[in-house]
Amino acid sequence: MVTIDTQNDFSLPLAVAEVPGTFEVLPRMEQLLTVYRAQAMPIIHVVRLYPEDRSNVDLCRREAIEKGHQIVAPDTEGAELVPLIRSHNYNGMDSKRLLNGEFQLVGDQEWIMYKPRWGAFYNTSLEQFLRERGIDTILFIGCNFPNCPRTSIYEASERDFRTVMIADAMSQVYEQGMEEMRNIGSMYAVWLMR
Repeated sequence: MVTIDTQNDFSLPLAVAEVPGTFEVLPRMEQLLTVYRAQAMPIIHVVRLYPEDRSNVDLCRREAIEKGHQIVAPDTEGAELVPLIRSHNYNGMDSKRLLNGEFQLVGDQEWIMYKPRWGAFYNTSLEQFLRERGIDTILFIGCNFPNCPRTSIYEASERDFRTVMIADAMSQVYEQGMEEMRNIGSMYAVWLMR
């Protein structure tokens, strides 16, 4: 299972970069994560981090960051995973390690990884990480379908991973977007579930 950008600054009501609908899908995400944890199945929390030097800020947020908004800044509570989806023994992100491309172990079979852009595979070692563990199917949940989840699903599909999108555990899902996912290819490319 891969969670996308389910961080306080994007997920909580009135947060600086709140993505509407994310807070409402958190209970469903929690249910799915509970099942995965009980079965000791791998979970990867994919996150964004915008350091003070602004070196990795994408165009869609550059203006806000340049105006002084602090969004998912390393070592802040806003950058942390939402409490509802954290593993039992979660002790916070190690931003330095994550920004260096390392996977941070945060539970049994549970990691956090940083992505520099929308797609979880772009300039990351996610594909290698999954292949080394014999993983060929990815279930996606999380924040803001039109941007990061959709991009990550396309990237997974083009790398021949079987992909499952759980629509009721993802914010900003809309019918045309689900149709686009259905049109990627055969039933082995992307499954949509609710």
